[in-house]
Amino acid sequence: MRRGRFYLLLVILAAGLFGAAWSARRLLAGLPDVHALDHYHPPLSTHVYDVNGESIAEFSIQRRALLSLDQIPTDLQNAVVAVEDDQFYQHWGISPRGIIRSALVDLLHRRVLQGASTITQQLAKQIFLKPERKLARKIREALLAVEIERNFSKQEILQYYLNQVYFGEGAYGVKAAARIYFGKEVDDLTLSDCALLAGLIRSPRGNDPFLHPEHARRRRAVVLQRMREEGMITAQEKREAEAQPLPLSKPIGRNTQAPYFVEHVRRRLEQEYGTNMVWRGGLKVYTTLDWSMEKAAEAGMEKALAAYDERALAEWREKQKEASPGVEISTSPPAKIQGAFVLLDVKTGAVRAMVGGRDSIFNRAMQARRQPGSTFKPFVWAAALQSGMTPASLVDDAPLAYYYDGRDWRLLEGATDQYSINLATAPFANSPDFKIWVPNDYDGKFLGWLTLRRALAHSRNTASVRLIEKVGPPVVVDLAHKLGIRSELDPVLSLGLGSAVVSPLEMASAFGTFANGGIYVEPYTIERVEDASGRRLESHVPVEREAVSPQLAFLMTDLLEAVVREGTGRNARRLGRPLAGKTGTSNDNRDLWFIGYTPDLVAAAWMGYDDYSSLGGKDWSGGATVVPWWTDIMASVLKDSPKRRFPVPPGIVYRKIDASTGMLALPTCPRRQVLLEAFLKGTEPKRFCSIDHSMPLQPQLAALENGPAAAAAPQPVPALAMAPALSTATLAPSPQSASPDDNNGGDGSQGEPKDEPVILQ
Repeated sequence: MRRGRFYLLLVILAAGLFGAAWSARRLLAGLPDVHALDHYHPPLSTHVYDVNGESIAEFSIQRRALLSLDQIPTDLQNAVVAVEDDQFYQHWGISPRGIIRSALVDLLHRRVLQGASTITQQLAKQIFLKPERKLARKIREALLAVEIERNFSKQEILQYYLNQVYFGEGAYGVKAAARIYFGKEVDDLTLSDCALLAGLIRSPRGNDPFLHPEHARRRRAVVLQRMREEGMITAQEKREAEAQPLPLSKPIGRNTQAPYFVEHVRRRLEQEYGTNMVWRGGLKVYTTLDWSMEKAAEAGMEKALAAYDERALAEWREKQKEASPGVEISTSPPAKIQGAFVLLDVKTGAVRAMVGGRDSIFNRAMQARRQPGSTFKPFVWAAALQSGMTPASLVDDAPLAYYYDGRDWRLLEGATDQYSINLATAPFANSPDFKIWVPNDYDGKFLGWLTLRRALAHSRNTASVRLIEKVGPPVVVDLAHKLGIRSELDPVLSLGLGSAVVSPLEMASAFGTFANGGIYVEPYTIERVEDASGRRLESHVPVEREAVSPQLAFLMTDLLEAVVREGTGRNARRLGRPLAGKTGTSNDNRDLWFIGYTPDLVAAAWMGYDDYSSLGGKDWSGGATVVPWWTDIMASVLKDSPKRRFPVPPGIVYRKIDASTGMLALPTCPRRQVLLEAFLKGTEPKRFCSIDHSMPLQPQLAALENGPAAAAAPQPVPALAMAPALSTATLAPSPQSASPDDNNGGDGSQGEPKDEPVILQ
């Protein structure tokens, strides 16, 4: 009997040993190699910096950065040890006392409730194990902790832990936590800050100072008390730390800045390096953005557009009150006006500021394609200069009209005044098969013969049409593309009035070519990219080419300076420095523009509605509406910049001319009419002014034979017949909508083609 019991006990013991061995084998079989800690790379944040090294954005699945232990304040190390594992420096990975306490609690509640995890066990769980409450996982955790302690020093373990542990608010590791909760670098943390962070580890959300400030305050006090009990701080230090205020809201400026610019950079990085590398790889991205300039642009544009919204709403309410019975007006208040602003370095093409709109992810500075209005005219004038004309050449700002014959737009013969145009087109006004296009100016007036300088300064539409007809629309298209326009351009006459669709970025880039002496530089946003270890992955390589000669670029700059001094951009004169630019207002006041530049910076500003609604009457134009807030922004951007003149290249000569005739000035010319004009050497005028300034000017200019006027004028056409007839020349394909002049932004055309231009998004 006794022998039977002995054998039974022996079998039970053997089975128990076998079961224990089998269980141990299963637990140890899948145990990860702790040496993986040597090569452990947790998901890291990609940081984006501006040109001055200031952090403007962070891309991360987990906001995290790696620090060595000597970079982490001793107070923070002590606070974490005191409250999370006060026996950290004595135990060998697990705490038997803690395990017994935890086991009793779990046994009483019949489920896993409390952990007795040491710092080493927490590290093992966070890096190697799944977050599940099972006994097997706890045993594996303990085994891993022992193995980690055997292979790594206490300092290495604590370093791994402090870079890995979660502090809430998306912050993994002490560096991210310091920035998110305090807006500080780790080495700037105070004792109070360290105690608060240490208190977050046990319950990040429950002790979040932004959500539960009283819980956070009590938990901080517990941490400070534990540090005092462990002799890590004095009683006086404890009292002072407890008296410090809690952070109750996230620090301003630590999250993404310059959202439109940063979003463009993110897309660019993901295309180059992939999503995983951008969001987990810890890249360091050094960009071209100047945060101080960006802030000025964002604030200036928002202030101006918000003021416009208020005025537009007030006007709408007034119309509601004054509406007569039966008159239909919009019952919906006006939408929020949108805008865009982009600032480039002239010499390098670096994007210094980019505002793509208001409260939207759609980047209107790059992605929107809008009609540029008269801001496109400089490309027409540049083509005219390249063809042999000069700033003193004359162009006729007189009525002209075109009609569509089913295939092409052709010039109406003899349409030299509004009366004859009306007479010729009246019989066909209601004919669906007979389309008339009559370029016009905002004021309905015509100034007659003008120099190219004056015609551009005052943005005369019919002069622009005559010039593009003279040089040919394909020539203008080719030159615009060379200067930096990337959008597709139809070679039509109305191109000279801004009928194409372009983005603010490409317009700024093209104007920057004039400022850069004819050298086009491709805009860019990233200077260099480094990986988490500091290895350089890419550096910017400039892309540039000569688009036009330095002399042509200077002549255009000289003409565009007149736009600011005396023309539609004169609101910008208050900057008090050399400045060139051009205003623009598209058809029906749908788009308002100003693009201006100094020798160092070029900036394009646009405003309009996303649904292409009109901004209203003649009071709203590029010159009257956009130039003021463009100037406000640039006043801030340029406040510390020296005032420099545009450099004059070799081959430019100056002559005193009569500003009305473009001929060499004589003492008999009115003093106010004498202008020092720039010319490409060899093209300066040779004839002296032969006009009698006491007599009407325009008839004398028209009567000149073989003079500057004749050189600039379009070819004469036969006298107007009662019915329209074709001119001898077939024009380019159908023009699109004409743009108005910029002084007040009127309709700008009369009986234009009914087909609206295609607007690309």
